[in-house]
Amino acid sequence: MSWLAPIALAGTHASLTPLARGDEAGLVDAVRDGELWKLWYTSIPTPEGMAAEIERRLALQAAGSMLPFTVRDAAGRIAGMTTYMNIDATHRRVEIGSTWYATRVQRSALNTECKLMLLTHAFEVLDCIAVEFRTHFINQQSRRGIERLGARLDGILRNHQRMANGTLRDTCVYSITADEWPMVKAHLRFQLDKPR
Repeated sequence: MSWLAPIALAGTHASLTPLARGDEAGLVDAVRDGELWKLWYTSIPTPEGMAAEIERRLALQAAGSMLPFTVRDAAGRIAGMTTYMNIDATHRRVEIGSTWYATRVQRSALNTECKLMLLTHAFEVLDCIAVEFRTHFINQQSRRGIERLGARLDGILRNHQRMANGTLRDTCVYSITADEWPMVKAHLRFQLDKPR
Protein backbone atom coordinates (compact mmCIF):
# COMPACT_ATOMS: atom_id res chain seq x y z
CA MET A 1 0.00 0.00 0.00
CA SER A 2 3.04 2.29 0.09
CA TRP A 3 2.41 3.35 -3.53
CA LEU A 4 -1.12 4.49 -2.68
CA ALA A 5 -1.41 5.87 0.84
CA PRO A 6 -4.35 7.73 2.43
CA ILE A 7 -4.34 11.41 1.54
CA ALA A 8 -6.66 14.41 1.87
CA LEU A 9 -7.37 16.46 -1.26
CA ALA A 10 -8.99 19.90 -1.18
CA GLY A 11 -10.51 22.16 -3.79
CA THR A 12 -12.91 25.10 -3.97
CA HIS A 13 -16.16 23.15 -4.33
CA ALA A 14 -15.23 19.91 -2.57
CA SER A 15 -12.73 18.08 -0.44
CA LEU A 16 -11.82 14.42 -0.10
CA THR A 17 -10.76 13.03 3.26
CA PRO A 18 -9.75 9.48 4.14
CA LEU A 19 -12.87 7.49 5.03
CA ALA A 20 -13.26 7.14 8.80
CA ARG A 21 -15.72 5.36 11.06
CA GLY A 22 -16.66 8.73 12.55
CA ASP A 23 -18.13 9.77 9.17
CA GLU A 24 -21.04 7.33 9.52
CA ALA A 25 -23.73 9.79 10.69
CA GLY A 26 -22.90 12.29 7.94
CA LEU A 27 -22.86 9.55 5.30
CA VAL A 28 -26.25 8.27 6.50
CA ASP A 29 -27.67 11.79 6.14
CA ALA A 30 -26.14 12.10 2.67
CA VAL A 31 -27.49 8.76 1.40
CA ARG A 32 -30.97 9.63 2.69
CA ASP A 33 -30.94 12.71 0.45
CA GLY A 34 -32.60 11.13 -2.57
CA GLU A 35 -32.94 7.62 -1.07
CA LEU A 36 -30.05 6.61 -3.29
CA TRP A 37 -30.02 2.95 -2.26
CA LYS A 38 -33.34 2.47 -4.07
CA LEU A 39 -31.69 2.81 -7.50
CA TRP A 40 -31.76 -0.85 -8.58
CA TYR A 41 -28.87 -0.51 -11.04
CA THR A 42 -26.33 0.74 -8.47
CA SER A 43 -24.83 -0.61 -5.26
CA ILE A 44 -25.29 2.21 -2.78
CA PRO A 45 -25.48 1.41 0.95
CA THR A 46 -28.71 1.78 2.90
CA PRO A 47 -28.69 3.97 6.00
CA GLU A 48 -28.82 0.79 8.10
CA GLY A 49 -25.97 -0.73 6.11
CA MET A 50 -23.63 2.28 6.22
CA ALA A 51 -21.50 1.03 9.13
CA ALA A 52 -20.97 -2.29 7.36
CA GLU A 53 -20.07 -0.49 4.12
CA ILE A 54 -17.51 1.66 5.93
CA GLU A 55 -16.00 -1.49 7.47
CA ARG A 56 -15.96 -3.23 4.07
CA ARG A 57 -14.13 -0.35 2.44
CA LEU A 58 -11.65 0.00 5.30
CA ALA A 59 -10.93 -3.76 5.16
CA LEU A 60 -10.23 -3.47 1.43
CA GLN A 61 -7.95 -0.53 2.19
CA ALA A 62 -6.06 -2.65 4.73
CA ALA A 63 -5.71 -5.36 2.05
CA GLY A 64 -4.27 -2.81 -0.41
CA SER A 65 -7.04 -3.03 -3.00
CA MET A 66 -9.00 0.16 -2.25
CA LEU A 67 -8.40 3.70 -1.00
CA PRO A 68 -11.77 5.10 0.16
CA PHE A 69 -12.64 8.77 0.63
CA THR A 70 -15.44 10.72 2.26
CA VAL A 71 -16.62 13.51 -0.04
CA ARG A 72 -17.41 16.88 1.54
CA ASP A 73 -18.98 19.95 -0.04
CA ALA A 74 -17.53 23.49 0.09
CA ALA A 75 -19.03 24.02 3.56
CA GLY A 76 -17.42 20.81 4.85
CA ARG A 77 -20.70 18.89 5.01
CA ILE A 78 -20.48 15.20 4.08
CA ALA A 79 -21.92 14.66 0.59
CA GLY A 80 -20.95 11.10 -0.36
CA MET A 81 -18.19 8.55 -0.94
CA THR A 82 -15.68 7.71 -3.65
CA THR A 83 -12.63 5.44 -3.97
CA TYR A 84 -9.56 4.44 -5.82
CA MET A 85 -10.18 0.73 -6.38
CA ASN A 86 -8.87 -2.22 -8.40
CA ILE A 87 -5.43 -0.89 -7.54
CA ASP A 88 -2.61 -2.27 -9.68
CA ALA A 89 0.71 -0.84 -8.44
CA THR A 90 2.75 -2.98 -10.84
CA HIS A 91 1.08 -1.54 -13.92
CA ARG A 92 0.22 1.79 -12.25
CA ARG A 93 -3.51 1.65 -12.88
CA VAL A 94 -6.47 2.50 -10.66
CA GLU A 95 -10.20 2.72 -11.07
CA ILE A 96 -12.18 5.62 -9.65
CA GLY A 97 -15.44 4.08 -8.52
CA SER A 98 -17.92 3.09 -5.83
CA THR A 99 -18.91 6.75 -5.98
CA TRP A 100 -22.22 8.19 -4.85
CA TYR A 101 -23.36 11.70 -3.96
CA ALA A 102 -26.32 13.17 -2.08
CA THR A 103 -28.96 14.48 -4.47
CA ARG A 104 -28.32 18.06 -3.27
CA VAL A 105 -24.84 18.10 -4.87
CA GLN A 106 -25.54 16.11 -8.02
CA ARG A 107 -25.08 18.07 -11.26
CA SER A 108 -22.97 20.63 -9.42
CA ALA A 109 -19.28 21.51 -9.65
CA LEU A 110 -18.57 19.06 -6.80
CA ASN A 111 -18.28 15.94 -8.97
CA THR A 112 -16.16 17.66 -11.61
CA GLU A 113 -13.76 18.93 -8.96
CA CYS A 114 -13.60 15.57 -7.16
CA LYS A 115 -12.69 13.85 -10.41
CA LEU A 116 -10.13 16.56 -11.22
CA MET A 117 -8.46 16.10 -7.81
CA LEU A 118 -8.45 12.30 -8.06
CA LEU A 119 -7.18 12.29 -11.64
CA THR A 120 -4.50 14.89 -10.90
CA HIS A 121 -3.23 12.82 -7.98
CA ALA A 122 -3.37 9.62 -10.05
CA PHE A 123 -1.49 10.97 -13.06
CA GLU A 124 0.81 13.59 -11.51
CA VAL A 125 1.70 12.02 -8.15
CA LEU A 126 1.15 8.28 -8.60
CA ASP A 127 2.34 8.36 -12.24
CA CYS A 128 -0.55 6.18 -13.43
CA ILE A 129 -0.60 5.03 -17.03
CA ALA A 130 -4.41 4.82 -17.03
CA VAL A 131 -7.41 5.47 -14.81
CA GLU A 132 -10.61 3.47 -15.30
CA PHE A 133 -14.28 4.14 -14.63
CA ARG A 134 -16.96 1.45 -14.69
CA THR A 135 -20.72 1.68 -14.59
CA HIS A 136 -23.89 -0.24 -15.41
CA PHE A 137 -24.93 -0.06 -19.06
CA ILE A 138 -28.38 1.12 -17.89
CA ASN A 139 -26.99 3.96 -15.74
CA GLN A 140 -27.21 6.67 -18.39
CA GLN A 141 -26.63 9.51 -15.90
CA SER A 142 -23.33 7.95 -14.80
CA ARG A 143 -22.29 7.15 -18.36
CA ARG A 144 -22.95 10.73 -19.50
CA GLY A 145 -20.99 12.04 -16.51
CA ILE A 146 -18.00 9.80 -17.24
CA GLU A 147 -18.07 10.79 -20.91
CA ARG A 148 -18.24 14.50 -19.96
CA LEU A 149 -14.97 14.01 -18.08
CA GLY A 150 -13.30 13.04 -21.34
CA ALA A 151 -13.04 9.31 -20.66
CA ARG A 152 -13.39 6.95 -23.61
CA LEU A 153 -15.41 3.76 -23.75
CA ASP A 154 -13.03 0.79 -23.86
CA GLY A 155 -15.82 -1.75 -24.14
CA ILE A 156 -18.73 -3.48 -22.46
CA LEU A 157 -18.33 -6.55 -20.25
CA ARG A 158 -21.56 -8.43 -20.95
CA ASN A 159 -23.25 -10.27 -18.05
CA HIS A 160 -20.35 -9.10 -15.91
CA GLN A 161 -21.98 -9.04 -12.46
CA ARG A 162 -25.08 -10.29 -10.71
CA MET A 163 -27.08 -7.45 -9.15
CA ALA A 164 -28.88 -7.67 -5.81
CA ASN A 165 -32.23 -8.08 -7.60
CA GLY A 166 -30.90 -11.07 -9.60
CA THR A 167 -30.43 -9.28 -12.93
CA LEU A 168 -27.12 -9.43 -14.76
CA ARG A 169 -25.14 -6.22 -15.19
CA ASP A 170 -23.47 -5.29 -18.44
CA THR A 171 -20.52 -3.16 -17.29
CA CYS A 172 -19.30 -0.25 -19.41
CA VAL A 173 -15.54 0.21 -18.98
CA TYR A 174 -14.10 3.66 -19.65
CA SER A 175 -10.59 4.99 -19.24
CA ILE A 176 -8.36 8.02 -19.46
CA THR A 177 -4.73 7.33 -20.39
CA ALA A 178 -1.66 9.29 -19.35
CA ASP A 179 -1.20 10.75 -22.84
CA GLU A 180 -4.83 11.98 -22.81
CA TRP A 181 -4.50 13.54 -19.35
CA PRO A 182 -3.29 17.04 -20.40
CA MET A 183 -6.33 17.46 -22.69
CA VAL A 184 -8.71 16.07 -20.06
CA LYS A 185 -7.21 18.29 -17.36
CA ALA A 186 -7.62 21.41 -19.53
CA HIS A 187 -11.22 20.42 -20.23
CA LEU A 188 -12.06 19.86 -16.55
CA ARG A 189 -10.42 23.17 -15.56
CA PHE A 190 -12.50 24.91 -18.26
CA GLN A 191 -15.68 23.26 -16.95
CA LEU A 192 -14.94 24.40 -13.40
CA ASP A 193 -13.94 27.94 -14.37
CA LYS A 194 -16.83 28.76 -16.68
CA PRO A 195 -19.79 30.66 -15.20
CA ARG A 196 -22.62 28.42 -13.98
